Amino acid sequence: MQHEVRKARDPWPVRWGLTLVAVLILTVLVIVPVVNVFYQALSRGVATYWHNLVGDANTRHAIGLTLIVASAAVLANLVFGVACAWAIARFRFPGRTILLTLIDLPFSVSPVVAGLMFVLLFGLQGYFGPWLRDHGLKIIFATPGLILVTAFVTLPFVVRELIPVMEAVGPDEDVAAVSLGASGWQMFWRVTWPNIRWGVLYGVILCNARAMGEFGAVYVVSGHIAGRTDTMPLRVEKLFQEYNTPASFAVASLLTLLALVTLALKVGLERRERREIAESLTDTNK
Repeated sequence: MQHEVRKARDPWPVRWGLTLVAVLILTVLVIVPVVNVFYQALSRGVATYWHNLVGDANTRHAIGLTLIVASAAVLANLVFGVACAWAIARFRFPGRTILLTLIDLPFSVSPVVAGLMFVLLFGLQGYFGPWLRDHGLKIIFATPGLILVTAFVTLPFVVRELIPVMEAVGPDEDVAAVSLGASGWQMFWRVTWPNIRWGVLYGVILCNARAMGEFGAVYVVSGHIAGRTDTMPLRVEKLFQEYNTPASFAVASLLTLLALVTLALKVGLERRERREIAESLTDTNK
């Protein structure tokens, strides 16, 4: 109440001034760059734009590889995130704090350093390099390496979205389901999943957005092999260095469009969640 009274008493120059500053900053840092990307991409016409996306075999491969790498990383983090969040939220065990710290490690380590770590582990001169070479396995400068580093840098998103949700819900419903004879899978799909599905979807959306735009770690382990290990962010950088500006902006516009779709999905999920909560509260009051 005190906060509401204070806000109502703020003079209009302060309110409008702060709003104007926020809008200006948002315009300069977000809106103008996004609009410029699409403007540069379409500056030579729609036909040229389309040719830059589908006419180049290396660009087509980069788009497909990005979708494969992002899908695999998201799937891995979905499985790991649900299992890890379950363990952390439901149990107290030695090393729990250390596990939480390790989950946040990708947030504190530079993606370039993360890529270098995988090179030192799986490269030809790394710890596992000789064994991988003897068994005909290749991770660095190949798709598996791209998936590994992408999964590493996106590791915390699903876990960090789920832990607060599962701690807020509590274990009572799960315990009740088990006491009534439900199996582990029945408890998860019929009791746990309805309570955590929105958290899972938020985590997956954020994880996917981060995976598709990853540059630093992928840059280190990819080897920059056109038509083999170039993802869309790497392709943008390579085309720009080749002074092929329209093509680089065309690929960048596709990444931007994917980001906007991701944002729209997130907003839609939030609205649907609020609507379901409001409907459940209405039913409870009745």
